[in-house]
Amino acid sequence: MMFDLAREMAEGFVWATGIENTFVPQTRAGMRSLDEYELTQHYKFWRTDFDLAAETGVRALRWGIPWYRVQPKPKQWDWRWTDEALDYLVNVKHIAPILDLMHYGTPLWLDNSFINAGYPQRVAEYAAAVAERYGSLVKIYTPLNEPTINAHMAGRRGQWPPYLHGEDGYYRVLVSLTRGMVLTTRALLTVQPDAKTVQVEAVGYRWAKDPRLAQRVAAENAAQFLAFDLSTGRVDESHFLYPYLLEHGVTEYDLDWFQRYAITYDVLGANFYPWSFSPMVERREKIRFLRHLTPGAALGQVLRMVYDHCQMPVMVTETSSDHDVVGRQQWMDDTIAAVRALRHAGMPVVGYTWFPMFSLYNWDCRLSARPLDGYLMHLGLYELQRDQDRLLQRTATPLVERYREHMAAPMPLIGVSASGDHAINYEKTATFK
Repeated sequence: MMFDLAREMAEGFVWATGIENTFVPQTRAGMRSLDEYELTQHYKFWRTDFDLAAETGVRALRWGIPWYRVQPKPKQWDWRWTDEALDYLVNVKHIAPILDLMHYGTPLWLDNSFINAGYPQRVAEYAAAVAERYGSLVKIYTPLNEPTINAHMAGRRGQWPPYLHGEDGYYRVLVSLTRGMVLTTRALLTVQPDAKTVQVEAVGYRWAKDPRLAQRVAAENAAQFLAFDLSTGRVDESHFLYPYLLEHGVTEYDLDWFQRYAITYDVLGANFYPWSFSPMVERREKIRFLRHLTPGAALGQVLRMVYDHCQMPVMVTETSSDHDVVGRQQWMDDTIAAVRALRHAGMPVVGYTWFPMFSLYNWDCRLSARPLDGYLMHLGLYELQRDQDRLLQRTATPLVERYREHMAAPMPLIGVSASGDHAINYEKTATFK
């Protein structure tokens, strides 16, 4: 029997892990292709990777489809690898996917990537094709992972297609991405009415001691919710970022469109890392974000902010640390303790994901011709280590057993202490529908 992930979210708590699935296949001078499945040899070792996921004891896996591979041409589809992989994951290993439809990157044939006039419709057509083919195996989808990070890399920093720079570029990409999220969600529910959505965003918190930076701090903290606010029809003249949108080329027509076609999500996924929580300073007339020694307990503060803003169930969809194994274990212990405390206080935190399951390649490798293994980031439950045959072996760390220990200790019911006493609930506590 297939694990009912949606029911588990509604009635219990979901423990998950995930496999990094960033896909930026386009190359240009000084920039090489970035496909994490290729780099980490997941295309080769996918059965082993799914076996390891099952051995950890998780019931859910954040995992994505490489759109550029399954649709190599506008009217051509190649499902061979995903057919085999999803069948094995669900029917053999009995793990439910939280399927990333878009984890960055577009097909090579889509000129100008996210600002192609047809992008929103194209990505919705792709989502509909996925739901038609895999609706019996997949019940929960992420329309687009981390839209603000995507817009930052593709629209502000110019490192990913369409290689735009500055604030105008950022908002142009973000609006197109968000329009795609809206059409994707509508397409999913048309094809698969019982589908559920976990929309995922990178979340954090900025602050500054300098009162002159107060407006910038407020804008930074508000901006992380902008794709959510746009897609759910929350942006009007009263929105804090409304003037910023108009200043950078977003039109009244665009904002009216989001009002008319507003959607809802079932869960908001929060991706949180030590570098997500940092102070802001001004140096030489430029804003800098300092790397901060963030305690894992800070996750609690950030999730309260997320819930207060969105008023809907929240899931930790990515968290881990780039410290050594001892430091990573401390991060795991502290962030899980924060989740337990929030559930006891009445907040509907419905799941936790240690991400990634094994090491990944830092995105900076795209900008360098240096050997790739210098960019390995060891964040996972398993380390990647290259052997004499150039194969990346998966080696378990003590975090695997530690994660099992956490999963074996039941999460408290929302608003109920370990002793069974009811705590004070959050006002307007949402329910998963």
